[in-house]
Amino acid sequence: MCRSIRTLRPPYAEAVTEQDVRAAALQYVRKVSGFRAPAAHNQAAFDLAVERITAATEELLEGLVIKGAGGAEGAR
Repeated sequence: MCRSIRTLRPPYAEAVTEQDVRAAALQYVRKVSGFRAPAAHNQAAFDLAVERITAATEELLEGLVIKGAGGAEGAR
């Protein structure tokens, strides 16, 4: 869907920062909304979507179990 969003789990990414996760969320929201920068009347909805997707992505990455990466540890 959005080729500029990179994979954020091992072994593709070893050191993932909060900024990496937020950048991926921002790219996703831009793609889905069709706006690179929303108009003022859409800014709050845009920002809320980025925050929620960032949180959901962090939760996903923390919950993933990557085989061969230390057993039952999360990816981050």
